[in-house]
Amino acid sequence: MAQAAIIALHTAVDRSAEEISVSRIADAEKKKALCARLARIEGQLRGLQKLIQDDADCEKIAQQMAAARKALDKSFFSMVGCMIEQGDQSADHVAEMLTKFA
Repeated sequence: MAQAAIIALHTAVDRSAEEISVSRIADAEKKKALCARLARIEGQLRGLQKLIQDDADCEKIAQQMAAARKALDKSFFSMVGCMIEQGDQSADHVAEMLTKFA
């Protein structure tokens, strides 16, 4: 009986996965650029940690946090732009994603 439940669960998961529309960044140059941008943001975040550990002024920390957040938002919108260019997602799906994550 437990095996039947496991099989039923796997079947449900497989169906759910089929219903989810997956999009990937296909252009190698855009993927490389996005990864480079994220690496710069990673550096910003490490700098922020150092500022906090070194007891820097909160306003300076806040300024750097805002800059990192803007850079991450720019990366997100760049990725969404790639999705739109590729045309493998419907406009409704892109709009839903923007509403959910932006």
